[in-house]
Amino acid sequence: MSARREPSLIKTIEVFRVPPRWLFVRVETSDGLVGWGEATLEGHTEAVEGVYQEFRDRFLGSNADNIEDIWQVAYRGGFYRGGPVLMSAISGLDIALWDIKGKKLGVPVWQLLGGKVRDRVRVYGWIGGDKPSDVIDGANLRKSQGFTAVKMNATEPIGWLDSPSCLTDAVNRVAQVKSIGLDVGVDFHGRLHKPMAKQLAKLLEPLQPFFIEEPLLPTQPEEFADLARATSCPIATGERLFTRHDFRPYLERRAMDIAQPDVSHCGGISELKRLASLTETYDVALAPHCPMGPIALAACMQVGISSPNYVIQEMSWQIHYNQGADLFTYLADSSVFDIKDGFVSALEGPGLGITINEAAVQEAAEKYKSEKAWRNAVPRGPDSCLQEW
Repeated sequence: MSARREPSLIKTIEVFRVPPRWLFVRVETSDGLVGWGEATLEGHTEAVEGVYQEFRDRFLGSNADNIEDIWQVAYRGGFYRGGPVLMSAISGLDIALWDIKGKKLGVPVWQLLGGKVRDRVRVYGWIGGDKPSDVIDGANLRKSQGFTAVKMNATEPIGWLDSPSCLTDAVNRVAQVKSIGLDVGVDFHGRLHKPMAKQLAKLLEPLQPFFIEEPLLPTQPEEFADLARATSCPIATGERLFTRHDFRPYLERRAMDIAQPDVSHCGGISELKRLASLTETYDVALAPHCPMGPIALAACMQVGISSPNYVIQEMSWQIHYNQGADLFTYLADSSVFDIKDGFVSALEGPGLGITINEAAVQEAAEKYKSEKAWRNAVPRGPDSCLQEW
């Protein structure tokens, strides 16, 4: 009979603000186990850091083995629940606890989620940045790096009703990238309102984009449903939906084809796995949003390796946001994310399957203390009226 395992009590919860715009979470237990999570909420770093003050009060001394109970207390125990700030903080803690659980048992997290349904995951990279001008060079670079799919912004920020010429330019850019043999996801980024979004979706149909992402704002489930009925383009959304409860109206209205929850925002591995099962019920594919760091990427892959409806993974290597650090900067061994024929092999190490260079994280965080946290641009149109970023 095996010896009884001693409980792993949470001893410390630390957060590290590091370039380019990430918030890493380090949890250490009484028996010396260390887990890493990611609670990045782009542009609202300080708000998430504040939640961890509460989490220390609640969870120091708690049994790290009880992941679900900690998740429920974090979500329900404070009366107010949901939203990007709280859910991002829960995400970072949850990911770290799964990392600890896997390391304690000596297995990858995917083993604890039911085991493999695949040996590798397909990935895509970004091209074009926030201003999608000359994308062909970027597409050729991604192809040379081993990607078979890319994503690009459809347009720059535009008006509620704008010139059709900006849509024609977007279609031409997609055609250019398709011509070199890559699948292309087109990110509307919530920048287009209904008068423009439905036009662009129609114009893109002959090019058969891989998907169109956030064609409307996430506050518009009814309008999403209208668009889904009007276009043959697969509709992807979910990065700004924060729990299965937020996804529910989209699923019930048949308003999405591809769910894109972000593991750093939606409630971590626990909620992402629940969302995988929920979306499968509606014949909706899972393609987690992840323009984040290596911890979030590893967490997404753990769920993907064990989820049948998982189709592709966003990968932030050399994304335009990564100024001052990149996807591999804080890893002791980046080869775990090597790309071959458009795929990354299943992570086989215990926990998240990656090794964080703690010295590099601590050094970067110390330097970053004197800098302002990352902020997104706030675009305005020619009439000075605010536009969607």
